[in-house]
Amino acid sequence: MRHGLWYTFARMAFDLQDHVKRAVAGDHESLTTLLEQFGPPVRAKLTIARKWSDVLDPDDVMQVTYMEAFLRIAQFDPGRAEVFEAWLTRIAENNLRDAIKSLSALKRPPPGRRMHAGAGDASTQQLLINLADPTGATASSCVATSEGERLLLAAIDDLPADYREVVKMCDIEGRSAREAGAALGRTTGAVHMLRTRAHDRLRELLGSPSRFLSSIPARSE
Repeated sequence: MRHGLWYTFARMAFDLQDHVKRAVAGDHESLTTLLEQFGPPVRAKLTIARKWSDVLDPDDVMQVTYMEAFLRIAQFDPGRAEVFEAWLTRIAENNLRDAIKSLSALKRPPPGRRMHAGAGDASTQQLLINLADPTGATASSCVATSEGERLLLAAIDDLPADYREVVKMCDIEGRSAREAGAALGRTTGAVHMLRTRAHDRLRELLGSPSRFLSSIPARSE
């Protein structure tokens, strides 16, 4: 009996290691299997304060977490399969934390976090500046280059569909999170979460701000 139990546990561990190894190598089916197994317990750990429950739902957090898992799985160490759930939990908790942080800042958002960036060519320039410095501290001393705008539009096209739509609506078209959420069938909290992760991804794709920003020459007295 003990031998049978040992074999069952050993087989389960082998399957986990195998799925993780395949997922890291790019097997989406194996990653989906892992998310189906570990997603529910990760979701059960999430705690959302009552004050945010009208604009943020655990399912919102997990949907973004699953997208991030697909984007980040290649960075996971396949030799540490036993920490996969902890890795997924950390992604989910970071998503929840950033969503609440963004929602909390709505009344007095710094320039780089405002939803209404304006529409048209100026919006792409402002987005590049925001990506370089979300605090807005450098907004008055930098300008986006035409090459930077070209790179930005290409990077936006390379985003996952949900990230791309949120960036286009909130950063390019200047819609509010509520308007974007209504158009996408998402909560306001989900839009904030998607926008934060989309900006993170754009920074990765664009690289150093020196590639797309130029300093404004200081005025001579």
